[in-house]
Amino acid sequence: VNFLRDFHEAESLASRGETLGEEDERSITDLLIEQVEFADVILISKTDLISSAEREELTAILRGLNTEAEIVPMVMGQAPLAKILNTGRFDFDRAAQAPGWLKELRGEHVPETEEYGIASTAYQARRPFHPERFFAFLNREWVNGRLLRSKGYFWLASKYQEAGSWSQAGGLMRHGYAGRWWRFVPKTQWPEDEDGLRTVMSKWSAEVGDCRQELVFIGQNIDFARLRAELDDCLLTDAEMAAGPEAWQRLPDPPAAVTSLNLS
Repeated sequence: VNFLRDFHEAESLASRGETLGEEDERSITDLLIEQVEFADVILISKTDLISSAEREELTAILRGLNTEAEIVPMVMGQAPLAKILNTGRFDFDRAAQAPGWLKELRGEHVPETEEYGIASTAYQARRPFHPERFFAFLNREWVNGRLLRSKGYFWLASKYQEAGSWSQAGGLMRHGYAGRWWRFVPKTQWPEDEDGLRTVMSKWSAEVGDCRQELVFIGQNIDFARLRAELDDCLLTDAEMAAGPEAWQRLPDPPAAVTSLNLS
């Protein structure tokens, strides 16, 4: 299926001459995930060229990525016009809340598709990752099922005041700076409105403030217990925690912010 092939290849749009200009550095995977997660109708073309089992599996994968969209199979480019023209379905707020990873992050567990092994989980922890162990985890060969999508925030010991952003789709992984944890922002700069303060305090703990690991994984045939154990191994040990932030800052910094994952 072309979607899955393109989704897992970290190929740039420029390589296919499809960029919006010289500054457009997106990959094909970036474009596909943006389209799938924000759509209210998803058309699957050329369904006559794949088996019914393949079509059902692809539909299940798309449903895991977008929980709200209507998925319509097509043959020879034909689809009921009522499904795609003047539907009145699009709602920006609903579309913004539709991605499966976001629902999982909010605690709205996305139902598993047991027949095809598609499921999701949220990983949360209140210790920072050791940078060497964490990036060794990222850069080793992935052998635990098929990872479709992961997203969230992470806390790295070597940059303990900074929130790291994590976004993976298919074979492309991006991580970078998301801002400072509120714990390290002067309270004079905190939100003044009640909703903003409620959002900050909803993630607060007495020990570490809002610093945390908060990552969502969507995949196929993934052993989530094994995945959690591997991520737990990346956290600082009791002795490393006791060494404190001065020692953490001397740990090696992470590498570049874009990684091509070996998900084969």
